[in-house]
Amino acid sequence: MPEDIRITDLLEPELNEFQRAAQAYGDSLELDFTVDGILEDARRATGLDDFGPDDYLERLGLLVDEWSNDDGLTGIGRLTLWNKLTLFARNRLLIQDHLRRHPAVHDVSIERPIIVAGLPRSGTTHLLNLLAADSRKHSLPLWESYEPLPMPGESPLADGTDPRYARCAQQWEAIQKTAPFLPAMHPLDPDHIHEELELMGPDFASYNFEWLALSPRWRDHYYAHDQTPHYAYMKTVLQILQSKRGPGRWVLKCPQHLEQLPVLLRTFPDATIAITHRDPVSVIQSAVTMLAYGQRNGRKKVEARRLIEYWSDRVEHLLRACVRDRPAIPEAQSIDVPFHEFMADDLAMVEKIYEKAGDPMGGETRAELRAFLDDHPRGKYGRVIYDLAGDFGVDPDELRERFAFYFEAFPVRRETS
Repeated sequence: MPEDIRITDLLEPELNEFQRAAQAYGDSLELDFTVDGILEDARRATGLDDFGPDDYLERLGLLVDEWSNDDGLTGIGRLTLWNKLTLFARNRLLIQDHLRRHPAVHDVSIERPIIVAGLPRSGTTHLLNLLAADSRKHSLPLWESYEPLPMPGESPLADGTDPRYARCAQQWEAIQKTAPFLPAMHPLDPDHIHEELELMGPDFASYNFEWLALSPRWRDHYYAHDQTPHYAYMKTVLQILQSKRGPGRWVLKCPQHLEQLPVLLRTFPDATIAITHRDPVSVIQSAVTMLAYGQRNGRKKVEARRLIEYWSDRVEHLLRACVRDRPAIPEAQSIDVPFHEFMADDLAMVEKIYEKAGDPMGGETRAELRAFLDDHPRGKYGRVIYDLAGDFGVDPDELRERFAFYFEAFPVRRETS
């Protein structure tokens, strides 16, 4: 049976030896945490210098200003954020260079994708990875989402491994030492199927940055701007990937889509959209526990109250947009996925999604999905015990009251009490 995990030092961390060493290493670094420093690092690493249209500079500048002036970050927290921005800058150079050399990429057709939208921590990851077990489908493994194109002149390793895969595997090994309970909450192994939202990173766009650090200024900028250009950028990177793989139907997912449904449908007008629904209190409980656990490495102290306030507001924004925009998605292209029904019989729910998508599940596909489930049992890395009241001092029923509008709109089952 999977091990139950109770994180007893969630808010007052007791660091292990590896975590202390990582903290000391981060504190020893002096980073050029400026826009110029990040771009110069990318130029030096790739040997390229064309970043394409310069509208990204405003967004990168905002992130640099908000994060570099955050005195609550540890040295390793600053390094993590700096590494993410430099990675995106390198990827932007590589993408721009590829488009310059292969303009026909823009003519590649992304047809009839199956896209999962829904709150974070609402079964979207499990649903995506289950769909991706269908060998007929295109999907985005974590290693490729982090580095969609190889570095110039890079060759496979001696054993044939793609260096990008190897780098992702090394990161996964480090994560399991710095955050040993994270795999039980959200695995990040190289083969894990990830969100296409990562492909907006080189455009310095998306709500993904809010998961890396509490970023209210970034959030407000994101709210104030039409996300259509960034969805188009993401689609272009998918076109690059498909040009290398050949024709196929993509399975994609991202919680951000929940508040961008009109933009999503304009970007992929023939998509089938599956929308997961779960008790938002359980979602918040799970999300803030995971983020609080991560803060033991990235921040000087765990900011429990701030996490609760930020993500309660964020989840409400996602859900109000969903309630507003869900009716506009054609019935023939959409299906609601109640969390309790999906957990009760995940294969049956996938079959319903395939029927909606006009892609009936055959025996071979069913066998592939069953094999995935057998190899990835729930709680494979253990089961984290979540306790919103005990850990955060929040009454689940009181918090749930602010989401009455959502329970009235969808058949969501209350979970946490």
